[in-house]
Amino acid sequence: MIQVYITGGTFDKEYNFITGELYFKDTHLPDMFRLGRCTQDIDVKTLMMVDSLEMTDDDREIILHNCKKSESDHIIITHGTDTMVRTGEFLAKANIDKTIVMTGAMIPYAFGTSSDGFFNLGSALAFVQTLPKGVYIVMNGRYFLWNNVRKNKKTGFFEELEA
Repeated sequence: MIQVYITGGTFDKEYNFITGELYFKDTHLPDMFRLGRCTQDIDVKTLMMVDSLEMTDDDREIILHNCKKSESDHIIITHGTDTMVRTGEFLAKANIDKTIVMTGAMIPYAFGTSSDGFFNLGSALAFVQTLPKGVYIVMNGRYFLWNNVRKNKKTGFFEELEA
């Protein structure tokens, strides 16, 4: 079984057409797995719905606690892209003997075909089944070790750190 934890981020944001603001309502992940015709045994659990810029270390403790107690050795975490690396470091320091893949989106899934969320979720699903134990970030069809990646705020892509 693959455990999926939802923490919020742009992935699950909705657009308010009146105010122009983004907000959280419900997660889109069950629909995304259904639309993707996923046949894997997946357990989806919402831990929180927060923008990653507002995520606290108490929130990270909740994520860590759930990763530790999960019966699954394969965990996907949807997370906001701005502090994904920070949460990856927090999880890695706990030395959990599982494969943990974090993913997100630059554009909300609710925006339709312009969103990268569907592609990133599919990539995370594939990588969590094939990578060795550790903490990874999966974006743009690539995987990165948590400590060898950054979000390039100019291009909007994740990239490996310079050697």
